[in-house]
Amino acid sequence: MEDTTKLNTSKLGTKEYWDEFYALEKKNFEHNPQDTGECWFEDNGAEAKMVQFLEEHVGIHRISLECSMVDLGTGNGHLLFELLENGFHGDMLGIDYSSQSVEFATKVAQEKDYNVQFSAADIFDANWNPGKYDLVLDKGTLDAIALSGLKTDNGRSLVESYSKVVEKLLLEDGVFLITSCNFTESELIKILQTDNLKSWDRITYPSFSFGGVQGSAICSIAFVKQN
Repeated sequence: MEDTTKLNTSKLGTKEYWDEFYALEKKNFEHNPQDTGECWFEDNGAEAKMVQFLEEHVGIHRISLECSMVDLGTGNGHLLFELLENGFHGDMLGIDYSSQSVEFATKVAQEKDYNVQFSAADIFDANWNPGKYDLVLDKGTLDAIALSGLKTDNGRSLVESYSKVVEKLLLEDGVFLITSCNFTESELIKILQTDNLKSWDRITYPSFSFGGVQGSAICSIAFVKQN
């Protein structure tokens, strides 16, 4: 049976594409400070639903308004800014391998006086260690990673290695909330669930039926780190 968790490579999985993309967004922002960049999955309301999910689960596991969080593949930082504007005020760190992304997000944070930190990093570098957090976020990042087709030094695909990165960043009982448009819920669980990282809850999106199969164009799943 074909492994549906493997995607064809695309320019959307290259660092060069994202450097060019965020360099342009930064230039647009410099000309118009109201233009803070594209909100990914806006058509599906994913960002608002992720924020709502966290608000509704305050007090469960390590989710609180003061919880520390790291956003993997933060892009323009839009998700962290939205969480900040909705009352979350713990330590926030946005990580991206595009230096242009980090420069742009930092510029927006400074302009808006948001207390959010950004850093450029290769999250698959074994020496990268930014500490542990209550909450790890991903909005489309695993999708982009899957399109890169890249592998680690030991020959494993970056997708296969992603759960270890998440585990490394999470405190015990911490939550990983991921949104994807390229993988189904069952595929995300297959890719990400480990002995220590267990699927916990999901966000519901409008569904459609095609060929007798029910599905949706996007999915979000929350995982919890256990012993």
